[in-house]
Amino acid sequence: MDYKKIGILLSVGILILAGMVIFIGPDQIISALQTANINFVILAIVIEFIIIALWNTRWSLICKSLHIPHKQLSLFAMTIVGLAINDLTPSGRSGGEPVRAYLLSRSSNEHFKTTFASVMGDKLLDTLPFMVLAIFAISYLILYLHLGTTLFMLLLVSLVLFVLALVFIIFFCINEEVGMKAIHWVFRQVRRFTKRDFDKYEERAVSSLVGFQSSLRLLMQDRHLMLITTAISFLVWFLELVRVYVVFLAFGVQVSLGMVASVFLVSSLIGIIPILPGGLGSIDGVMILLYSMAGIPAGISTAATLVERMISLWMVIIIGVILLPFFGTGALSYVEDT
Repeated sequence: MDYKKIGILLSVGILILAGMVIFIGPDQIISALQTANINFVILAIVIEFIIIALWNTRWSLICKSLHIPHKQLSLFAMTIVGLAINDLTPSGRSGGEPVRAYLLSRSSNEHFKTTFASVMGDKLLDTLPFMVLAIFAISYLILYLHLGTTLFMLLLVSLVLFVLALVFIIFFCINEEVGMKAIHWVFRQVRRFTKRDFDKYEERAVSSLVGFQSSLRLLMQDRHLMLITTAISFLVWFLELVRVYVVFLAFGVQVSLGMVASVFLVSSLIGIIPILPGGLGSIDGVMILLYSMAGIPAGISTAATLVERMISLWMVIIIGVILLPFFGTGALSYVEDT
């Protein structure tokens, strides 16, 4: 992990967010924050921990299906660390997956390709409900907010790219021919820029791919598991929306769950684009803009967004960074190399 680069990108995101605050007016935002009902804020924090627990339960079920030994508390810590790494790395919210697989491989003594299959299965099961809900969200915003052509095209292009990326990932994970072609293509590009011998690494990548795909195919054949984990995924996304709704209740604002769902999912879709860590600046900006377009005062929209992001982003990052050293120096070295 390039700490210097992450620090610079985080600073850029914070500056963008600070610019929004100054543009809207700090006085308005501070006044709104002072009216927040702390009981609703605490409820939103509780919901966030329930969400993480459900993520952990889904991953645990997948690990059991692949016969990977694990302890619930340790797995819960790995889940939080993975989420924190996802938020810290501008990699389309996927930088934490290899870290989770590595930590699980170390604690269970299972091969990395098997633990990585469990993580990717978990990721795919989380992505499918999101894609379905994102399509609904964009449709809702188009019908009710009368978006301008530029914003509409931006959302549409983001969704199309996301769907194409998802289709490619699925084929890469389950189709050996597509996976092999992708690996060989990557190493061909690498050889254009260096004369180093990468044959050994290419053979290792191909071998790992075969083992990884075998484990993932075995996982996807378990229909009972797929049904339960998919239901958990939809419940997780529903609770994500409820958390945002509760944050608005803290400010005494009654906003429709449909609007909350649309704004949250669309901003999350924008945040997948790997520009800044945790979508800092982009997610916040889109949320503030769309809530304001929906008729919510800018001061309250900004205050609610800041509180929501403090719970879903910064709280998770802080806890994850605190937990990471408990996995040993090897884990820290692995994260530095990602």
